[in-house]
Amino acid sequence: MADIAPSAGLPRHVAIIMDGNGRWAKQRLLPRTAGHAAGINVVRRVVRYCADKGVEVLTLFAFSSENWRRPADEVSVLMDLFVEALARETRQMHEQGIRLRIIGDTEAFDGRLRRRIAESEALTAGNTGMTLMVAGNYGGRRDVVRAAQRVAEAVQRGELAPADIDERLIEANLSTANMPEPDLFIRTGGERRISNFLLWQLAYTELYFTETLWPDFDESQLELAFQDFASRERRFGCTGEQIQAGSAVGR
Repeated sequence: MADIAPSAGLPRHVAIIMDGNGRWAKQRLLPRTAGHAAGINVVRRVVRYCADKGVEVLTLFAFSSENWRRPADEVSVLMDLFVEALARETRQMHEQGIRLRIIGDTEAFDGRLRRRIAESEALTAGNTGMTLMVAGNYGGRRDVVRAAQRVAEAVQRGELAPADIDERLIEANLSTANMPEPDLFIRTGGERRISNFLLWQLAYTELYFTETLWPDFDESQLELAFQDFASRERRFGCTGEQIQAGSAVGR
């Protein structure tokens, strides 16, 4: 798929916490795992819609480092769904020109899932359309800690001096290195927190919360979020007058 220039007011990078699968299933007297399965269909539609609109990066929070605390049978189903989704969707994403990246501590996953991740990333590595980043076994605090450890190791090797450490250096060592920071964060399901997701990266992100449960989230809901984003004035610490005059420098 050819690169598409983003429309005016369209976020370059959209990050989503896909919340509400379990509650959606409970409302229908179904097991929680049925909600997770239904959510996979929404992922497919949201990915296609964002790619068609010209979004450059879409990051989905699939599994947090805290989600291991859930019941073992639910975690097992989530892992199986992850494998199945990669097996089923990667070829189609590749045909659409989408590049897939998995961020997070994937070493905690079993060998079957790690192999599937490696195969999917390798297949789509050369694509130049939208980048889909899936956060699996990801925690924002861990991401920052790991970046700090890499920088400390460079200092220890004599490659850096402490005075060389700045925000750009930390950013270059995060799991999202070389990606633009999220412009728009969306959380479905009614909760109003970021839950240890992209803590550093969300510093200047516009936050959008919706009561809609993830399996009910569709293209029209996503478009409402885009319209809300387009209506906001992003100041990045400057005044509204500076923004209007075009003298402010954005992130």
